[in-house]
Amino acid sequence: MILCITEKPSVARDIAKVLGANAQRPGFYEGNGYCVTWTYGHLCELKEPADYYPAWKHWALSLLPMVPQKFGIRVINDPGIERQFNTICTLLGNCSELINCGDAGQEGELIQRWVMQKAGCAVPVKRLWVSSLTDEAIREGFAHLKDQKSYETLYLAGLCRAIGDWLLGINATRLYSLKYGLDRQILSVGRVQTPTLALIVSRQQEIENFIPKDSWELRTRYRNTVFISTLKPFEKEEEARKILDTIKESVFEVTDVTVKKGKEAPPRLFDLTSLQVECNKKYGMGAELTLRAIQSLYEKKLTTYPRVDTTYLTDDIYPKCPAILNSLKPYASFVAPLSGAKLKKSKKVFDNSKVTDHHAIIPTGQPLPAGLSLEEKRVFHTVALRFISAFWPDCSFEQTVVTGKAGKINFKASGRVITEPGWKTVYSKPYASKSANSDSNVSQSDSASTTEDTELPRFEKGESGAHEPFLGKKTSQPPKYYTEGTLLKAMETAGSTVDDEDIRESLKANGIGRPSTRAAIIQTLYKRGYIRKEKKSLRATQAGIDLISIINEELLKSARLTGIWEFKLRQIEKGTYDPREFIDELKNMIQHIVKSVLQDASNRRIETNQQS
Repeated sequence: MILCITEKPSVARDIAKVLGANAQRPGFYEGNGYCVTWTYGHLCELKEPADYYPAWKHWALSLLPMVPQKFGIRVINDPGIERQFNTICTLLGNCSELINCGDAGQEGELIQRWVMQKAGCAVPVKRLWVSSLTDEAIREGFAHLKDQKSYETLYLAGLCRAIGDWLLGINATRLYSLKYGLDRQILSVGRVQTPTLALIVSRQQEIENFIPKDSWELRTRYRNTVFISTLKPFEKEEEARKILDTIKESVFEVTDVTVKKGKEAPPRLFDLTSLQVECNKKYGMGAELTLRAIQSLYEKKLTTYPRVDTTYLTDDIYPKCPAILNSLKPYASFVAPLSGAKLKKSKKVFDNSKVTDHHAIIPTGQPLPAGLSLEEKRVFHTVALRFISAFWPDCSFEQTVVTGKAGKINFKASGRVITEPGWKTVYSKPYASKSANSDSNVSQSDSASTTEDTELPRFEKGESGAHEPFLGKKTSQPPKYYTEGTLLKAMETAGSTVDDEDIRESLKANGIGRPSTRAAIIQTLYKRGYIRKEKKSLRATQAGIDLISIINEELLKSARLTGIWEFKLRQIEKGTYDPREFIDELKNMIQHIVKSVLQDASNRRIETNQQS
């Protein structure tokens, strides 16, 4: 008998159906030489401190740091979990081969490996690796099972992440709670949550301490077009007016007209973070809500694996794209212009070198069922439009720059004229309204570009005439508060403010947290009472501000340094960094932090208002 272990009962049901294991038993399916069972996510976890030494059950500064000589795992103390684990143990004792059917990612690998280890698995193990749960994908995956050893570094990276979070989370939380907590309140400190909180606090303080500054810009209006001086803005209005007076009687002469043709490629396909950012911007959906919706769409076989950090597809997906596009019946009016010709294959979409475990999030080609929730409709709509637009032609435009002169002062005006909208047609209101999926609750006018296309009148070099010079007052603006969407971007780029998609891709390696965990980190900060939401804006509470102010160790709160740790975890996954070195670094860091905090002679205290 061959045993398959999945991560969820629903996935077990889908796989059992494909394999012909149609007899349902308590805790598993059986038939055709297979047994298919499941976990409920994590069945096992790293041991608690008291499991290593009874004395570690007590919270005391004298016991810190707590660093086990060897980490161990235990079954989670829950009757349902224990019952399912015992079922797996029984099935393992009767099987000749095991197929690991966990979610195809770092966390999924860790979940399955821990169960196998705790259950004492001694049979050969294969790995099912699929990017969608359609019957076709499952059959293809079983036809090309991988050797479990191929994913050893993936497991080691997940193990190092879990141990690192244990070492830092448990030690730092006890340390700061005992040293600075009020009335035994817990001050939660974590490897990812604390630098994320520091980002929010830093932005908030920057806004609150911001002092606006006025400046004056020399401008003139010629033929109903505003030209801006090439001079630097003036800090004093009187100085600007003196210059203004010198050109009032001068004519305005056009000195040059430059027209450049350009193209704008379609926006990249979605990874999880960019999808969460887009749904937050368009619909105000929180990161956790978007993750739940796209996870549900994946389990309903409508979209591919969601917990990804790449925006690219592999070359083998290209032949499948026409069928996927044609399956999107509600979007037939968007797909029709693409039929009859070979689909475009852009290097910004298809690039094997940019895909490791899974490709970007796209539809699977399965028909849309009735009964999807509003959030599922919105998320699917967002994914579908992005996928379709990737095959449309580039948007073509003309960029016009007009320079002029009044007296001795040079001016400039620029504008863009769309000559061929290309992919932007997919996002335009008139075209989008033709969609057969005009759901009143789903926006059909989502714009994937924020570029304002300003058309200029036609100017000729050498022409001249009267003009109206004036001053434009500018007041410097503070940065904006983070929203969940912009915070996700900041976490992905370790605090860098980046809009350019190419630069964003290059910074991902040093992002803090993983795409699949960032939403949970934000929820933890809400729960701990460190942040709150005002409309869409995220604000740090006084407890959050106090916690960051009391932490002097940059290792704990620096997004850049945490990004370096994340980079090392990715290197472990690739097999280019020693896991033992990573853990040793964390142990040394914990020793340093404990020593530093214990030397603080102040009597500061922090009060939190944690949610239950």
